[in-house]
Amino acid sequence: MKKWLIPVIIVAVLAFAGYSWVKGFYNTAIQLNENVSESWGNVETAYQRRNDLIGNLVNTVKGAADFERETLTSVIEARAKATSVQIDPTNITPEQLAQFNQVQGGLSGALKSLLVTVERYPDLKANQNFLKLQDELASTENQILTARTRFNEATKPFNNHVKKFPNSILAGFFNFDGKPYFDAEAGAENAPDVQFDFGKKE
Repeated sequence: MKKWLIPVIIVAVLAFAGYSWVKGFYNTAIQLNENVSESWGNVETAYQRRNDLIGNLVNTVKGAADFERETLTSVIEARAKATSVQIDPTNITPEQLAQFNQVQGGLSGALKSLLVTVERYPDLKANQNFLKLQDELASTENQILTARTRFNEATKPFNNHVKKFPNSILAGFFNFDGKPYFDAEAGAENAPDVQFDFGKKE
């Protein structure tokens, strides 16, 4: 073998190894990023279902002529704020997720106030449409919790992939930034456990 071939072979091997590393990193990052985007889509779908149900709930409650308008107005305004926040999952930032979490938490608080207020309206509590919506809302809250958990689960492997050395070098080159996790909504640890007994007649 000619001596000049040796460095050529070494360079070729190193170039192929570098190409394989870059290709493997990039393709894996894309796949993991798609998993995060899919999980975020499920989060948005769960929240959208809640927003739709709240709209129906508000319309049902409006049927009670003497129901507090201020309570309804706060729910409607909180719902409008919650639906106004749009996030691109491929470029999500901690600030965006915090804002999203804040407005959704505001809607949760307004909804809890509405449901507590309903306790003073026996006819409304016995309304079959209201009962169905209340049950569907409870189910949707569980779906939201599951979707948020799965988003965090999808985010972790992506962050591990792009933040660990030496992948972090390529991550900066390809603009793959780490993604934030969902934290609990502010005050969630102190959230009241509201129980409704719709079976009782008043």
